[in-house]
Amino acid sequence: MGGQGKGSNSSNSMQRVKVYRLNDDGKWDDQGTGHVSVDYLESSEDLGLIVIDEEDSDTLLVHRISSNDIYRRQEDTIISWRDPELATELALSFQEATGCSYIWDHICGVQRNLHFSSLGNLEIGPHPAMESLEATNALQSNDESFRAVNSELRELPSIELSSLPLILKTVLECGITDQMRVAELILQDQEFFPRLLDLFRMCEDLENVDGLHMIFRLVKGIILLNSPQIFDRIFGDEFILDIIGSLEYDPEVPQVQRHRAFLKEHVVFKEAIPIKDSSVLSKIHQTYRVGYVKDVILPRILDEATIASLNSIIHANNAAVISLLKDDASFIQELFARMRSTSTSTESKRELVLFLHEFCSLSKSLQMVQQLRLFRDLAGEGIFDIITDVLQSQDRKLVSAGADILILFLNQDPNLLRSYVIQQEGNSLLGLLVKGMITDFGEDMHCQFLEIIRILVDSYSTSGSQKDTIIEIFYEKHLDQLIDVIASSCPPKSNSWTVIKSSGFGSRVESHAATKPEILSNICELLCFCVIHHLYRIKCYFLANNAIEKILFLTCRREKFLVVAAVRFMRTIISRNDEHLLRHIVKNNLVKPIIDAFIENGNRYNMLHSGVLELLEYIRKENLKSLIIYIVDSFWNQLQKFEHLGSIQAFKIKYEQSMENCDTKNTATMVDPRKKIEERALEKEEEEYFNEDRPGSGGLVDYEDDDDDEDYNPPPRKSESSTENDELIVFSKTKRKSTAAADSKEEVHELSKKQKLDQRVNDVKVASSATACSTASHTDTASGREPSPPAASHATDTNGVLDEHDAENETAGPQSYNCVPDAADTRQGCGDDSPSIPASNSSPERVVTGKDVTGSEPYSVR
Repeated sequence: MGGQGKGSNSSNSMQRVKVYRLNDDGKWDDQGTGHVSVDYLESSEDLGLIVIDEEDSDTLLVHRISSNDIYRRQEDTIISWRDPELATELALSFQEATGCSYIWDHICGVQRNLHFSSLGNLEIGPHPAMESLEATNALQSNDESFRAVNSELRELPSIELSSLPLILKTVLECGITDQMRVAELILQDQEFFPRLLDLFRMCEDLENVDGLHMIFRLVKGIILLNSPQIFDRIFGDEFILDIIGSLEYDPEVPQVQRHRAFLKEHVVFKEAIPIKDSSVLSKIHQTYRVGYVKDVILPRILDEATIASLNSIIHANNAAVISLLKDDASFIQELFARMRSTSTSTESKRELVLFLHEFCSLSKSLQMVQQLRLFRDLAGEGIFDIITDVLQSQDRKLVSAGADILILFLNQDPNLLRSYVIQQEGNSLLGLLVKGMITDFGEDMHCQFLEIIRILVDSYSTSGSQKDTIIEIFYEKHLDQLIDVIASSCPPKSNSWTVIKSSGFGSRVESHAATKPEILSNICELLCFCVIHHLYRIKCYFLANNAIEKILFLTCRREKFLVVAAVRFMRTIISRNDEHLLRHIVKNNLVKPIIDAFIENGNRYNMLHSGVLELLEYIRKENLKSLIIYIVDSFWNQLQKFEHLGSIQAFKIKYEQSMENCDTKNTATMVDPRKKIEERALEKEEEEYFNEDRPGSGGLVDYEDDDDDEDYNPPPRKSESSTENDELIVFSKTKRKSTAAADSKEEVHELSKKQKLDQRVNDVKVASSATACSTASHTDTASGREPSPPAASHATDTNGVLDEHDAENETAGPQSYNCVPDAADTRQGCGDDSPSIPASNSSPERVVTGKDVTGSEPYSVR
């Protein structure tokens, strides 16, 4: 068909393309490869796209170019459109980007001429597109035949219905460099917008739909020029409503959008406090309308750059409004005076609080220094007193607004609110925050209260006495309330659990059975936060009130995320690696609810499963021996069925290694003292032998501490061979030949040895005495007698003796396991595997002074 056209192009003007057609499955079908040209259609005066197959010269595509805006250029090599005649999507994929640009420019030129022809205003050549095609005999890297229009513009045509197509094309087809020129021409013509909007009203009165659609495209194109100066004009009070009206006639939307009616009838501007400055009112109205255009009318059309510019206008207006209002002292004073007044109605107070909330929210538009100054001024005016009253309201919207205001203050300067809480009588605001955290408002407002409390008690952002005071208030007055909510909302599974009462008041807590699960999760999260930031304080609280057991009642809940929260809480405590907390966990068997929940979960792979395994893995990697031994000794029968899991296997191996190390250390601890005592006894015998053998006065140094050693009777040595005795005599004779200086050094050395021996003897005394007491107590209990009080040696001085507190901790462990060593204990007693310590009725002194040392040895060496 193209070959028979009136002015067929030479082969040099053909562009190599692939033709694609969208099928019913939404996929592109390849229709073939050929060369495309813009030519007159056969037996027609219309121009169109014609694609001839490159192999057999068959016609692959014939498309009449439409004046409608249906063509899209994608990337640099694709032109696509929806063909109204074929009712399908078509696309041309060009081999070269220059060929795509060439055909695209000719399509735009044909469309422009079609617009002019339809209005009959401009005299155009017979076939300008054809003349352009004939003038081009080769590919050009970039055809500028139609792009030169905008660069050569000196002025825009006058605004008339007949000139709208040219203006529209000029605005829509201008490149980035031409946008500034077009915007400049629009701004230079002071009558441009008045005449355009007059034309809009005329078309609307005449119901000229085509004209209205064209004006919509023109206004949209002007907005997309993204000129701040143009925005100032079209969003002013004079033009804004007509501009919004012109945007009601979107040709892609079947029905007219009634934006003006909505703004006039449904949008009501309320003044809680009358604003006398007209410029403030104007900016408030403009801000709302710009936001309406951006978010409601043109959200699909605006590009990112234009959206950023509109946001800048809104931000600047907000800053100007807040700045003008905050500098008006009479306005702020009147605002707070009305909120405090008892004569102000409830509805008026509600509007004032909502205005205050919006006022504080918009203050984020100010610079940081101005924000801080404003918040300090508001705090001085008594805003926290207002918020305290608001939080007691039954209106959820007001409570939410009050919480938002507090968060704004905390984000700006937390010390402003902390100072108020400390100085306030009764600390009612902090109590209201805690109450709000455990109250179900039907929304996620409890999360707001959680965030406020967390910032208030954050030790990292607080300093000085203020830090200790507010944390002390929270722990003394309010932490009990949070713990009791969990305890009363999570009944224990069995009767083995203790009956929980309020630790703060000594009475049974109120029922919170209907507490929202999310609230319980938030409480648990706050407690984890406290464990991390206030370890000492919360440790004292946990040990005094047994609060950990109450919190672990969460494992009884059916909501799995609450069980996981309990596991996370235990993980947080253990991660602090505090000796007292670990001992408390072992003593009170607090890992049991975690293990029970894990066993009940079975083989289901979920967050609970992963959380417990991660907890055990942490204990293993950190080598927390007391917990490792306790868990395996107490729960291995339950965990054994999960032994196929790598974490459980590694945990058991770590337990076995700990037990082996325990045996080795105990053996070394018991053997070494006896060996050293025997060595010291041997040296004493040698010394006595030397003293008895020498003459009365041999000129040697007389030791001053000989009297102290008179009562010392070393244990008898085992019989030795005559060879050893001979060696001893030779050694003694050698010592007699030493000089006085050498004897002086030996005196110092002997004094040191004596002190070490005395220390070791005391240690042996204590060990023997503690063993005797332990054995006696066990015997008395077994025979039905009351256990005797601890031996007096438990309360001796610091010469290596256990005090009563440590002895109590050693004997107060749970009955579910045999032996759990103290976290800081290096002896690692290990139940049945450790060497036994036989009881003896002999005096502890016999260990050293008695002759029958074998019968009264403090340790049984195996």
